[in-house]
Amino acid sequence: MLQGKKIVLGITGSIAAYKSCLIIRQLIKKGAEVQVVITPAGKEFITPITLSALTHKPVVSEFFSQRDGTWNSHVDLGLWADAMLIAPCTASTLGKMANGIADNMLITTYLSMKAPVFVAPAMDLDMYSHPSTQHNLDTIRGYGNRIIEPASGFLASGLEGKGRMEEPELIVDALDAYIDTTTTGHDLQGKRIMITAGPTYEKIDPVRFIGNYSSGKMGFALAEECLQRGADITLIAGPVHQTCSEKIHRIDVESCEEMYQAALKCFANSDAAILCAAVADFRPDSVADRKIKRKDNDLIIRLKPTHDIAATLGGMKKDGQRIVAFALETNDEETNAQRKLEKKNADFIVLNSTRNPGTTFQSDDNQITIISKEGRKAYDKKPKTAVASDIIDELVNRL
Repeated sequence: MLQGKKIVLGITGSIAAYKSCLIIRQLIKKGAEVQVVITPAGKEFITPITLSALTHKPVVSEFFSQRDGTWNSHVDLGLWADAMLIAPCTASTLGKMANGIADNMLITTYLSMKAPVFVAPAMDLDMYSHPSTQHNLDTIRGYGNRIIEPASGFLASGLEGKGRMEEPELIVDALDAYIDTTTTGHDLQGKRIMITAGPTYEKIDPVRFIGNYSSGKMGFALAEECLQRGADITLIAGPVHQTCSEKIHRIDVESCEEMYQAALKCFANSDAAILCAAVADFRPDSVADRKIKRKDNDLIIRLKPTHDIAATLGGMKKDGQRIVAFALETNDEETNAQRKLEKKNADFIVLNSTRNPGTTFQSDDNQITIISKEGRKAYDKKPKTAVASDIIDELVNRL
């Protein structure tokens, strides 16, 4: 569905810049019109004349194209484009995007862009893994941008293939698939979706709590996916560091009790609930009002069950409403998921397992199986943003 679409391709100073030529060829082959915007550092890796020969358009790099006052309008480019793709995108450019540092033509174009923005990171593993880079990636995801990166795989050195730019044909396929979806209409337009995400913390005393390792990445990816498809989103988030689009109605909570009350209030007017949060199953029977001091004797903390949010909402579910529940298991995965499907009165269960390394808490990837009364669907390991698309496809088919 790229036929006739206008694409701004941003190129930054990465060794992977040569692959931009392949991206241009793929886009043009699919009928797109491509305008390149390149950073000064990008021109050190690939020449504008090469890019211009492929696109049949002058390459935009500087604010002023000549010394006679002629200037390139980043605002016009933002209005002209159907999508912006930044590939390769360096750690430096990610940082500038996250913090609005408009010191080159590419960033000013990005800040003026009215169309969806896609980002294909390209850097070495250490730079990619650094907390600063991960923070910047989370930030620009929160602004509604879509990150395109390899789902898995290993380089010849044995290091995990994170950080390297995704292959050109797969980048273009991702762009094509997104535009195909949006061109055919927002399949969740007018739907009200409630999503829970992250952990809950159950206080022991003023400084300690019972919790888990959930980062909220999966729930936030689901919220962004639903937003892109036109839904009205309420995101009930436990204590996490994730950010999300301002278009998402976010309710921050800490405990199961707070999440329970917010979910009860929201679900009554929702078309669907996606219960992705890792809610603590137990909480202390009593909470100390002062910090508990170390003693020589053992400390015994009596626990009692928290609310079963999914089961409560399942009992409230009316005709036309849908519930998607999650099951993270360590053993007997599908048996436990089947029991949960019935107990929670869910339409389907999204199952994953701690036995699949790098796919659960705090990971960028996931590997799921969808369990329903109709059977099971197993999926390959992929980024949580892509997993979110698979889950919402299943939900759309049931609404």
